[in-house]
Amino acid sequence: MQTLFLPIAAPDAEFYRRALHRQTQLTKPPGSLGRLEQLAVALAALQRRDQPALDNIHISIFAADHGIAAEAVSAFPQAVTAEMVKNFAAGGAAVNVLARQLNAHFEVVDVGLLNPVELPSVIRQRAGAGTENFKIKPAMSEAQLQIALAAGRAAVSRALVGKADIFIGGEMGIANTCSASAMAAALLAVPADEITGAGTGLNAGQIRHKAAVIQLALQTHCQRLTTPLAVLQTLGGFEIAALAAAYISAAQQRLPVLVDGFISSVAALLAARINPDCRCWFFYGHRSEEKGHQQVLDALAAEPILQLGMRLGEASGAVMAVPVLQMACRLHNEMATFSQARISAGL
Repeated sequence: MQTLFLPIAAPDAEFYRRALHRQTQLTKPPGSLGRLEQLAVALAALQRRDQPALDNIHISIFAADHGIAAEAVSAFPQAVTAEMVKNFAAGGAAVNVLARQLNAHFEVVDVGLLNPVELPSVIRQRAGAGTENFKIKPAMSEAQLQIALAAGRAAVSRALVGKADIFIGGEMGIANTCSASAMAAALLAVPADEITGAGTGLNAGQIRHKAAVIQLALQTHCQRLTTPLAVLQTLGGFEIAALAAAYISAAQQRLPVLVDGFISSVAALLAARINPDCRCWFFYGHRSEEKGHQQVLDALAAEPILQLGMRLGEASGAVMAVPVLQMACRLHNEMATFSQARISAGL
C-alpha cells in the first residue's frame, strides 16, 4: 500500500512554456480556440513533447460485484455484472464500439465477480467473490484491498508496455453507484440524500431507500471513516479500488489519465485525497447526469470536456472525449504560425 504514496512529478514547466508560446504564434486570435488550446498545452507539459499526441489509447474496465446489492439499491439484478463482462469480452458493449472507432487497446479485468467468467480474454485478478454488504460490515478486508489495488497498478503496467499515450479506466458492477455515493458522502462530509442519484434507473422512492441505506452505513461505520483508505475499505468496491490505484500509478509513471463519470470521478477524488499530486495528471471526459457528479467534480476543481447527458459508465463518456483531445493536439501541432503563413501578427 505504500506505493500509493510514492512521489509524483509535476508537469514539465519548460514544455508548458513552449507550448503556451506556440499557441500565441498560430494563425488565430489569442484564445479563440478556447479550451482546446488549454488541453493541448496541458498535454504537451505532461507528455514532455513539443507535439503532444494521443495515438495510442489504453482502456481497462474493472468489474466486480457488491454485497450492498442485497439491500435492493439497484434496478438490475446482480447477475447482470457477469453478463455485461461477457458482453465486453464479445465486443458488444457501448465502450467496445467506441474503442474500435479509436483503434484503442481494450481489456476487461475481473477484480471480484460473484460468479467468475471463464473466458480467455478476461483478465482475472480477483480480490474475492464480491464485497461484503457494507450496511452490516466493512466491504473488504485489508488483504482484499491490497489485491484490488494491485489490479489497478497491473493495468497501468500493461498500458506502459503498450506505449499508451493516455490511460482510461472504466467500471462495471451492479450497485456500484451505491458504493460510490457512500464514499463520496464520506469524503465530502455531506448527507447521503444530497449526493445519491438514480444509478441504473431508480424511481424517486427507490432513490430515497438507497440514500437511507447509505446514511445508515455512514452512521454504523463513522468511527472507521477516518482516512481515504479506510473509506475505501469500508464502503468501496474492488473495481473502485482498482481505478484509484490505477490513477495514482499512472500519474507516478507520467501517464496522463482521462477520467470517466460519477464512479470513476469518486475514484479520482479518493486518489487525490491519498496522493494530492496526482490531480494534475487527470483530464475529465464528461459530466454525468448522476446526481452527485457535479459535487465530486467541484471538489476536484475539475472542468469536464463534454456534457452529453450520459450516465452509462463503463468508460463510455471518457472515450467519447478522446477525439476532442486528439483534435486539440492536431490543431496545436499542424496549424501554421503567422511567420509560416506570412500573415501579420496583428490579427
